[in-house]
Parts: sequence; C-alpha cells; structure tokens
Amino acid sequence: MQRQLGDIVKGLEQAQARLEKLAEAIPDAAWEERTEADRWSVAECVDHLNLTSEAYIPRIRVAIAEARAMNTKKSTRYKRDLPGRLLAMMIGPLPMLGKMRLGRVKTTPDFVPKGSHPKQATLAAFKRDQGELIALIREADGLPIDKVKIKSPFGNISYNCYSAFVILPRHQARHLDQGQLVWGTTLHR
Repeated sequence: MQRQLGDIVKGLEQAQARLEKLAEAIPDAAWEERTEADRWSVAECVDHLNLTSEAYIPRIRVAIAEARAMNTKKSTRYKRDLPGRLLAMMIGPLPMLGKMRLGRVKTTPDFVPKGSHPKQATLAAFKRDQGELIALIREADGLPIDKVKIKSPFGNISYNCYSAFVILPRHQARHLDQGQLVWGTTLHR
C-alpha cells in the first residue's frame, strides 16, 4: 500500500485501539453521563464519530468510482487541496493551554448526537465503520483520489478524496481526546 494511505490506516487503527482502552476505563453506568451540561458524554463523542463516518462512506465510494473511471497511471504521491488542508487543521486534535482547550468548533445539527447510545452498540458501529473506511482506503490505493472531489457532509465545501481520508483520523483523535476529558481519563495515544 502507498505510504500516505498506510499512514491513514494506522491513524484509524490507533483510534480504534484508543476507543477500546477508553471504553474499558469508563464504567458502563458513566458511558452516557455528561460531567457538564454543555459538554458531550463519552457516548455522544463516539456517536458523533459514527455519524461522521456514516456520512463520509457513501461520498468516498462515489469518489473512488470516479477515480477508477479516470483510467490514469497509478498515483504514487497524493496531495491535499487547500480546502481539505484547512479543514484538517480546524478539526484535528485540540491544542491545550494549561487545562483550557483552544479552538472549539460547533458541529452542524445533523451531527449532534441524539437519543440513547448503548455502549456495546455504539462501539460495534464504530468498529464496523472503521473496517469499512480501511477497506475503502485499500481500494483507493493507486487511484487518483486527489483528482476527484467530494462535498463535505458538514457544509457547503468540497475537497479532494485524499483530503477526506486525512481528515477522518484527525477528527477521530479530536473527539477521542474530548471523550477522555469527560472523566479525566488519561490514555496514551
């Protein structure tokens, strides 16, 4: 597999491992509990990631089909476009200044978790989506995925498919950091 895509797969696998450790550290009774009214619970952080993956997967499938139809020589180096680069910076892990997180961004209403998020079902959905994303990355290997655009599920912006792949593990790291902060859980990345 091309190195850049291999790095993205590693990022997704690391997110899966982090979530498994976080889920073990959080008692079932605390999974859906908020420690502050204006902050999401661990369950809501994970459900937000599930909603995000479920919105990206069909868009990525279409982009891969378009890239395959381009019938160009095998890509060996991918480039993010400017919108994708900017979005990846905005939604990556949050920097900290002491105990204060910088750069909070509100999500769009479609990606705000609603209802109940039972632990095992939420974890199973995350694992399923991670497997699907990794399979799509492997399928995209060598295709000109930096030449096809996808429309962001978060608004009126488009960026190339390679940028979308870069965005996903960064976004997951951000919300896993957020989930860890809910109960002050310290896990190594």
